[in-house]
This record gives sequence, C-alpha cells and structure tokens, in this order.
Amino acid sequence: MLMKKFTYLIGAMLVSSTVHAQLFSDNFDAYTTGALGPQSTSWTTWSGTEGGTEDGTVSSAQANSGTKSIYFNSTASGGGPQDCVLDFGPLYNTGVFTFSADFYVNTGKSAYFNFQGSQTIGQTWALNVNMDTQGNLTIDDGITAELAMSSYTPASWFTLTIEANLSLGLWEAFIDGNSIGVWQNGVNALASLDLFPLQGSQFYVDDVSFDHQTYTLMNLNAAVAGFDIGGNIATQTVSPTVTILNAGTTAITSFDVTLDYNGIPVTQNITGQNIASLADYTVTFPGIVLAPGTNIASATITNINGGADDDITDNTASITVNPVVPAIGKMVVGEEGTGTWCQWCPRGAVYMDLFETEYPEFWAGIAVHNADPMTVTAYDAGMANLIGGYPSALVDRGTDVDPSGMGPDFYARLQTAPVAVIENGATWDAVNRILQVSVTADFQTAANNNFKIACVLTEDGVTGTGAGWSQSNAYAGGTNGVMGGYESLPNPVPAATMVYDHVARAISPSFGGYTNSFPATVNSGDIHTLNFTFNIPAGWDENSLHIIGLLIAPNGRIDNAGKATITEAVTNGFVSGTQVGAGVQEFDQVDATFQIYPNPASSYTSVLINLQKEADVSLKLIDMSGKTMSSRNFGSMNGASSVELNTSNLEAGVYVVELTVNNEKMVKRLIIE
Repeated sequence: MLMKKFTYLIGAMLVSSTVHAQLFSDNFDAYTTGALGPQSTSWTTWSGTEGGTEDGTVSSAQANSGTKSIYFNSTASGGGPQDCVLDFGPLYNTGVFTFSADFYVNTGKSAYFNFQGSQTIGQTWALNVNMDTQGNLTIDDGITAELAMSSYTPASWFTLTIEANLSLGLWEAFIDGNSIGVWQNGVNALASLDLFPLQGSQFYVDDVSFDHQTYTLMNLNAAVAGFDIGGNIATQTVSPTVTILNAGTTAITSFDVTLDYNGIPVTQNITGQNIASLADYTVTFPGIVLAPGTNIASATITNINGGADDDITDNTASITVNPVVPAIGKMVVGEEGTGTWCQWCPRGAVYMDLFETEYPEFWAGIAVHNADPMTVTAYDAGMANLIGGYPSALVDRGTDVDPSGMGPDFYARLQTAPVAVIENGATWDAVNRILQVSVTADFQTAANNNFKIACVLTEDGVTGTGAGWSQSNAYAGGTNGVMGGYESLPNPVPAATMVYDHVARAISPSFGGYTNSFPATVNSGDIHTLNFTFNIPAGWDENSLHIIGLLIAPNGRIDNAGKATITEAVTNGFVSGTQVGAGVQEFDQVDATFQIYPNPASSYTSVLINLQKEADVSLKLIDMSGKTMSSRNFGSMNGASSVELNTSNLEAGVYVVELTVNNEKMVKRLIIE
C-alpha cells in the first residue's frame, strides 16, 4: 500500500566536484555457495566471526545479475543470527557517499539493514531501512521516523540507492532511479553496512556498490531539504512543513516558499532572517485537510535574497500524496507489554508516544505493565498469554510485534470496517470519586452474543518513588542507538525522572470482556449500552485518565474501540444500559497487587507493596518443596512500602513469595540466579 511517494527535483545539490571510478562493487558471482565471510576480504560479521550462522549465505536461488546473490532469513524473536557487515574502509563524514544494492523480498516476508556511523560497530546507527511484509519501505535515522516512505513489489528485484551529502547533512533515496525522499539526517558519518534479518525476514541482496566524491559549496544556494505533508490519513487536519537548507556560503536573509496541494497554492514570505551557511529554516503551513485519493503537493522556494540563487534545480520538491482512507468510526487499539525492569522497553514508550502524537483521532494506546508497581494483574495475565517477550505490542490483539513495527498492522486495521461504532459516556462524582461509564455499541452490521465489551482506564503522567519505579534502560550512553532521548539518560533512569504514559489502570470485567454483552441476535442498526462503575483511588489524576471501551470479536481480536477523557465522556452524556458487575468496582486492596524487583535476583530483591487502606501484612519466602526460608510479620501497614529480602545465601532456583493482607494470600514466583 503506497501512502506517500516523494519526487524531488534535485540537481547539483548532490553533485560533486570530483569524479572517479567506483570504490566497491560485488555481484557475488565469484563466490561459491555457502558462507560469504571466509571468501571475501570486504564482508565480515557483526562479531567478526566468519563461516558460522552469523555469516551471509551465498545462494544461487535468486540473482539480479549473473547467477548468485546473498540470502538472509530469520524466524527468531530477536532476529538473526545472521548479521552480515560490509566495512566501507575509512569513516566518511564529508563529501557525497553513494550506496546502491538490489533487493528481492519474498512474498509475505520483510527485510532490514542499517548503516553504522562509527568504525566501532554497535556504537552509532546512522540509518535504518525497513521493508515490511506489505510492500512498504520506510527509512529513519533513529531519531525521526518515516524520513522517506515508498512501496516496493514483493518477489521482484528492485534497486535501492541512497545518496548522502555528508557535508550538507542532506540525504536522498531512490527506488529504480525514482526519488522517494530527501531529508536532513541526524547522523552524518558512514563506516559500514549491516544486513540483519529481523523476525519474519526472508530476502536476497545483489549488486552491492558504494562510491565517494568530494563536494564544494556554492555561493548562494537555498535548497528544499525536507517536505513533510504532516500526516497520511485522509480527513486528518495536518500542518505540512518545508525545510529550507542554506547549501551555500552566503547567508540567506529572505525567500518565498509556496505550497501547492490539491491545486490550491499558499505562499509564505519569509523576511528578516540570517540563515547561516549549512543552517536551516522550517516553514509550517497549518490547517491543511488531507483529501482522499491521489493528489500532488509541491513546495517551491523563490526570491532568495531578492532574486535567483546559483542552483535552481534544488528549489522544488513534489510529493504524490495518497493517504489511507480510514473506515468510518474506526479506532485502532495498541496494547504494549512493558515493565520498568525491561531494559529494551523504553523503545515501546517512544513508539507509543509517537502513535499518540501522530494519530490521536484513530489510536488508543494502552501500556500493560508486568512485574512493576503499575501492574494490573488480570490485564497482565491476559497480555502475557498473547506475547512472546518484552517489549511486545498487539494491534487490535493481532500477532505480537515489536513496538517499532506497529505501523503495517495499524494501517491495515484502520481500513477494516468495524462491526460497531463505540462511544463512551460518563458521570463523574468528584467528591466521592465515583466514575460511571457507559459504553455504547452502534452496530453497523449484524452480530451475535459472541461479541463482548470491556472497559479500560488508562492514565498519563504516572510517577512513583522507590526502586520499582526506575526504568531499566539499554539505550543509556547511545551504545544501542538513538531512542527518543533515552540515549541521554542513565541506566536505570531514576524514578524521580520517569513519567509513564498510557498506563493501564483497570480493565473491567476481564481481559476477554463481558460474557453477556449482547443478545443472541444483533441486527444492523441496533444500539446496545453497557454500564461500568469505578471508585477512582485518590492517587490517580482524573484529569489524566482515558476511558477506552473495547468491542472484542469472537476470535479474540479487538473489532473497534472508543476513547475519551472523563470530560469528553461527560460531554457525550451517560447512557443507561446493562450494568456490568454489581455496583461500584473497588480496586484491589493491594494496588496493582504486589511487585518483586529485580526478578530474577541474585543478592537481593525488593518486595513492593502499595496498600489502599490500613491492613495487617505478613510475608513469607518459600522454596519449591514448601519449606519456609524466611518469614516476617509487619503488623498494621498502609500506603506504599518497599521490603528488601536478602537472597545472597539462597541456592539458584525457583521460590515463592507469599504476601498475606488481612488473611488474603497472594503469591508471586521469584527466580534466584
């Protein structure tokens, strides 16, 4: 599905002043089938170990030229083990670097590669290129998503070329010679190519080449360095941006920029500036509504410093905009499995925020926490049955994906017509903190009582104190690339710094929904309403809560959802319907049960208890034979507490932590390493 196709009229901007022979090319025909590394002085692996499972495989099954290519595939949840590297030799950080390769991605499969920006591999990612299972190709620099987007034809060879003007920080990509985007890259150094198959990848690579040329700036040159239409969903009101780069040596003081979308030109006159050489300026055009169908958008800069500049070929960019048309009344739900103990979970937080920012009218994000103070037991258990690890994400409860890979499922589900349109209503008693919610399903097609309704509450801006609220962070120091600012934070990120959004606070009546939501026969045009009542704890900020009503299909997938703040739901009005549960739902006496951190543990672990009211508390540590290893009675407790258990003398194995609150026992498993 083609969402945005960029066509840029770029001329001398990427042209160098020196031309010479190509530095490297390889079509793999000189090798025998099998491991690539031992046969080549240029190709190696991420670890440097050649000839094993990490190496690229020379194959005769596909070839764009000659008889051979290199083959990659993975079914592992973490990708790999193949991790094939082409060292570019020196570190390139000036001039124009051109890379080209031919790709063949099998039907229903994906491909991925990146450029490393440091000669110490694994230190800096300069670029990521993803080719998904639906024929979409996206490029990002680890800082900004979707710098370029286009489509490719699965099971067919195509040539991808990337030209990087490292002197200007200006990059451009081409598929089969057609430009698909120009952008300013966050990292402007190149050291190597890394071909790494993610889970579900199966692809071939042929005719790999790279070259490098010097570059000299012109005197006066303004270039369109970025053109973002601001969205890719029809009916969205967007604010397109045009970024102008001073690609010359003379300061730019004024220029005009014209945006022409769907035949309507809008011009902004920019004056009184002093844009230095290699600096940029972004012009925003607010209030543009994306129309269904294919439309042309162009951005043109003229009247630079009152006249023409030295290179007019880089003054115009055009985009073919073909936005996704959402199904009427459709809202997509993204559920993220996460935990403060999970070092890779900052990635989930970054992408959940990205989707909320980009698609607020069509996206309901829910962060389902595991084994930390924000855990909702029933929600966590239901989520754990559907995902293979952390972080993971479910889009409308489909197949679990990495949070960074939610895009294809999101767009597919957004275009899937729902069985019913969902609206949330509410009444809010601020004195007694009683929230009454109505979830109304307006059926667009016939259904039955195998469909179910559930109601979720989420909260933004959640904070806390204690070790369990600190976020483990594998991105600290930038060793594992850029990740939304987490690369600048320590590991772990202290609780005092962390603010958690989209946090699942409650799900009623269960993960699977209310069994008696609807009668045996539901006709198109029927409207059914279910009522939920919540007693909101004083520690929750009602102004940061979202109500998310879920319509769950018989196959367990979320068919549709409705999302509203309490204020919005009150404005919608409460609708009387079938009461789910008996009256007010009181949350557990132990808020989010109790948590153990770290788990697995070695020398110690902390038991985090958050009581909603005063209660008698005791704690036991029991081995798998039933022997009590330690026991403590704390008497009367209230609020949040952290109890440290010394585990340094315990043998490695599995133990049970038993918490008793007012004679009610709760247990969690503890692993000692």
